[in-house]
Amino acid sequence: MSSIGKAPERTYDHVAVLMGGLSAEREVSLRSGAACARALESQGYRVTQIDVDRDLAQKLKEISPDVCFNALHGRYGEDGCVQGVLECLGIPYTHSGVLASALAMHKERAKDVMRPAGVPVADAEVVTRAEAMSRHVLAPPYVVKPVAEGSSVGVIIVDRGANAPPQKLGELGGPEDIVMVERYIPGRELTCAVLGDFVTDIIEIMPLKGLEFYDYEAKYAPGGSQHVLPADISPDVYQLVRKYTLAAYRALGCRGAARADFRYDDTTDGVGELICLEVNTQPGMTETSLVPELAQYAGWSFGQLVRWLVEDASCNR
Repeated sequence: MSSIGKAPERTYDHVAVLMGGLSAEREVSLRSGAACARALESQGYRVTQIDVDRDLAQKLKEISPDVCFNALHGRYGEDGCVQGVLECLGIPYTHSGVLASALAMHKERAKDVMRPAGVPVADAEVVTRAEAMSRHVLAPPYVVKPVAEGSSVGVIIVDRGANAPPQKLGELGGPEDIVMVERYIPGRELTCAVLGDFVTDIIEIMPLKGLEFYDYEAKYAPGGSQHVLPADISPDVYQLVRKYTLAAYRALGCRGAARADFRYDDTTDGVGELICLEVNTQPGMTETSLVPELAQYAGWSFGQLVRWLVEDASCNR
């Protein structure tokens, strides 16, 4: 196990922690933000928590923080929107910038960028919800998911042999009338993170309680999944996951902390396929979150991790 190194000295004083927000991941963001605020206070920062609404710019002008810790997840906080507001205000912020955030959040655009960088991604089609409900866009099994949501919000698996496409897509895909239909990759769920130029070890995630995959409940409910760290996979596959994680991070232009999720098909009938599902530029920071666990394994406490994120903050990211 390698170590990330010593946490940087404090150069900022007043940190505004952005949390909550307007997305489907609001509740998780509130938990992430509260945990980060407590940790930052323990590191000696003066912290103001902001439950983000459409008056964010006005609130920030009123409190004049030195830096913003972005603990938002999902739409508006993870897709480049709040990053653009902070760029306009000239306030340094954590995690990735406008372009990288927008690219990584949009699953189709992310594939377009990662594929030429040599990162393996699953075949997929982007169609309207009506079309996804009218016919099998791909041969089952396949996955239907929002084009621009995180935390496995709204993901539906269509099993092999399904007679009809899914009929309850509802508002899947958010305000747009499109969804992504993606080839289903069986096997194991792996995740790896990058912190600046440091690539972490790898966690295998095993959903519990009969859950079919690492869905929203498995991510955030206590006991929803078991984490195996380091993942029990061959050295060759281990290094490939780390290689592809860094390649995806760099191709998208990420900064700060980001996490890449993979499926590894080592099933009996599988061919050892390794596929990158997505890159998360605003990884969760709750008590069950993966990036804090990976950082701890590398030798950093939660407090040191959030300090590093703050001291890494900037504009023009």
